[in-house]
Amino acid sequence: MIVCVCKSVSDRTIRASIAEGMDSFDELQFELGVATCCGKCEESVRDVMAQSGVCATRCGVAHAHAVAVPAVQPLTFYERKAA
Repeated sequence: MIVCVCKSVSDRTIRASIAEGMDSFDELQFELGVATCCGKCEESVRDVMAQSGVCATRCGVAHAHAVAVPAVQPLTFYERKAA
């Protein structure tokens, strides 16, 4: 499957690069050009890295499927009065 449309990089290419010793997102980005144009593929590239087992080392993702939950901030409403 094509992961990076801009540079035509597939998941197979990413996995092959990882098998050859690339173990960080920065290396993949430099060598393959992923996430250098529009950046929409970064999450998918990191997912492929996690599936390949290099995530725990240097890919920058703590958990492959972690979902950040935003903190709830209380809202304050102010009433405007006509002058």
